[in-house]
Amino acid sequence: MNQDYIKPDEWSIIEEGFDPGRVKSSESLFSIGNGAMGQRANFEEQYSGPSFQGSYIGGVYYPDKTKVGWWKNGYPEYFAKVLNAPNWIGINVFVNDEALDLATCREVKNFRRELNMKEGWLARSFEAVLSNEIEVEVKALRFLSIEDDELGAIRFEVSPINSDARIRFDPYLDGSITNTDANWEERFWETLEVKAEADRAYVVSRTLKTGFHVGTYMQSEFQLNGRVISQIPEVKTREDQVYFSYSVDTRKGETACIIKYAGYVTDMNHKRSELIEAASTVLDKAVNKGFGKLKKEQKEAWTKIWEMADITISGDVKAQQGIRFNIFQLNQTYLGKDARLNIGPKGFTGEKYGGSTYWDTEAYCIPFYMATKDHQVARNLLKYRYNQLEKAKENATKLGFSNGAALYPMVTMNGEESHNEWEITFEEIHRNGAMVFAIHNYVRFTGDFDYIPEKGLEVMIAIARFWHQRANFSKEKNKYVILGVTGPNEYENNVNNNWYTNYIGKWCIKYCLEMIDKVKDGYEDDYHRIMGLTHLNEGELAKWKEVAEEMYFPYSEEHGVFLQQDGFLDKELIPVVNLDKTQMPINQKWSWDRILRSCYIKQADVLQGFYFFEDQFSEEDLEKHFDFYEPLTVHESSLSPCVHSILAAFLGRTKQAYEFYLRTSRLDLDDYNKEVEQGCHITSMAGTWMSIVEGFGGMRVIDDTLSFKPRIPEEWKAYSFKVNFRGRILKVEVTGHKTSFSMEGEASLEILVNGKLVEIQPNVPFSV
Repeated sequence: MNQDYIKPDEWSIIEEGFDPGRVKSSESLFSIGNGAMGQRANFEEQYSGPSFQGSYIGGVYYPDKTKVGWWKNGYPEYFAKVLNAPNWIGINVFVNDEALDLATCREVKNFRRELNMKEGWLARSFEAVLSNEIEVEVKALRFLSIEDDELGAIRFEVSPINSDARIRFDPYLDGSITNTDANWEERFWETLEVKAEADRAYVVSRTLKTGFHVGTYMQSEFQLNGRVISQIPEVKTREDQVYFSYSVDTRKGETACIIKYAGYVTDMNHKRSELIEAASTVLDKAVNKGFGKLKKEQKEAWTKIWEMADITISGDVKAQQGIRFNIFQLNQTYLGKDARLNIGPKGFTGEKYGGSTYWDTEAYCIPFYMATKDHQVARNLLKYRYNQLEKAKENATKLGFSNGAALYPMVTMNGEESHNEWEITFEEIHRNGAMVFAIHNYVRFTGDFDYIPEKGLEVMIAIARFWHQRANFSKEKNKYVILGVTGPNEYENNVNNNWYTNYIGKWCIKYCLEMIDKVKDGYEDDYHRIMGLTHLNEGELAKWKEVAEEMYFPYSEEHGVFLQQDGFLDKELIPVVNLDKTQMPINQKWSWDRILRSCYIKQADVLQGFYFFEDQFSEEDLEKHFDFYEPLTVHESSLSPCVHSILAAFLGRTKQAYEFYLRTSRLDLDDYNKEVEQGCHITSMAGTWMSIVEGFGGMRVIDDTLSFKPRIPEEWKAYSFKVNFRGRILKVEVTGHKTSFSMEGEASLEILVNGKLVEIQPNVPFSV
């Protein structure tokens, strides 16, 4: 049974009624962010019930020493972790000296929480009866500014309902923060300075080992019935905390309010010696604008984002809410302003996976950012990996590779491998292929071929060298094989000849050879520069070519399909529909030994290859492989439903595609995998976008031309989306009867619609 407490709404995530058992799940679902920082939806006031406190800063991490009982050569020394940062949202509230705490209140009524995605704010309201019998109404609203990504703002209001009361607000900064996932329970921060002056306070902290310096700051404005009360706050400071205290006698029905401006400044953007000064400058601007104007700016900034990124769905509120939630969280996580940042699988919503960069960015996220932003945003994501190329070569060297071969890490913050499960770290090498596929995908969509001679080809050469060295010749098979790997299906470890791994390895080599020839013909200076850097020669290229042409692929004549790996048919092939539902999800119910021996597939594996390289196989081939592998797939990876949705749509199985779409779009909202309290699945949310645009919309780039084969689920009346294709903004609207195209700008655009070439004129709608 999936959770179903989130109210269906087109533009908001809404929870009604207070249930302590839902607090941690809601803290994930109602998370807010602005691309530079983010936080779980923890309460501002004290809460003594079970909670997962989390506030995070993009790019600030800690190398937590790996905790294993054994060690192997090449094993990562640490697991990089996004750090739970100093807490600035805290506002302890007292009513006649009784603490407001929803865990200890006698009664909580009319609790409502709303994440307004259209305007980018989080609000909460409720009535509570405290243990001293005083009943209060509480309203809180906060947001993280898109306009100034170092700033957050909170408005917190308390109104006594049944008697007069003295209301006290204690806004604070707390630097004594820990991570729930710390391997050795050690502190990651040290406090360097705590400072309070007038109504402003600062805590300057430094991360241990990595040495990031962060200034956390706040300023408060105190009001009664909307009028500012000039009150010098009482100040309490501790070793790593600072509290202000404001109080006022409030009559029944009156409203006491505190407005808090707060956030982070870091030494990534300011001199370490000037963090307090930088924070003070942010506060000057914030106070000058005031809460109302800041909230108006927030609405305008989100309006601009939605103008390009929105997908509309008519006739299906849950589907509409799902896609907007996914698009909203992607934009909260990464806006492309800072090329030093990337997209962690949990974004700013939790600590699982360490907040690091995975292959998810290249395989799933880049299409979303390419099509909904300026192409420079996707280029920044590619540059992120180019800037870490030397580290990728170091990673490969540690594992015994040579001659400039590169193995990109499974998990990283700075280019070093920091994943601490051996079957992933050493064996899940298919991630290397995603780096090259992302470059190919970017060039194919944006037409920006210049990226390849500038940066891309160096990455491709280093990766081709890896694949050449990782394959070995099998005399028995008279082919090149790749042994001891884990494919995308992480429910099989240490297998031989995973089809997807072998295929993407072969493809990387062939694509690199093709790009070397193109650069040689059209970019002579770059060609000589790169050949000089890499010392590449014809002899090495010939060896690569031999490996690619003679790669082995396991195949079943009986089933007419490529096999996921050499031993796949040794397994007992029992479809998922025949599994006892009480045994699901198997990753929470079965031993790892039982999972590894089973036929069950965590996510698209062979089908991942058919998704990436669709143009290299017939529709009949895809159908045969889909019908063989999908029934064995448990979809216990967040990355699984979207790929299957796109492939099902391509095969014309719109009902099945719709079911997978709902699963990917509402994976967190409905908590399919029973783990949302750990954080949301941010990177797979880009796959939800692809499920509509590439799945139902059928968008592809074929021979340099944008192509569409639109379909619509019967549950929908219509849907629409926009894509930025090479600087031209194309809007696509699909109903049950027709597909309409309209375009902004001045130049026309030729596109394929159901295989026919049509020309779209600017500002002239066209329908099929």
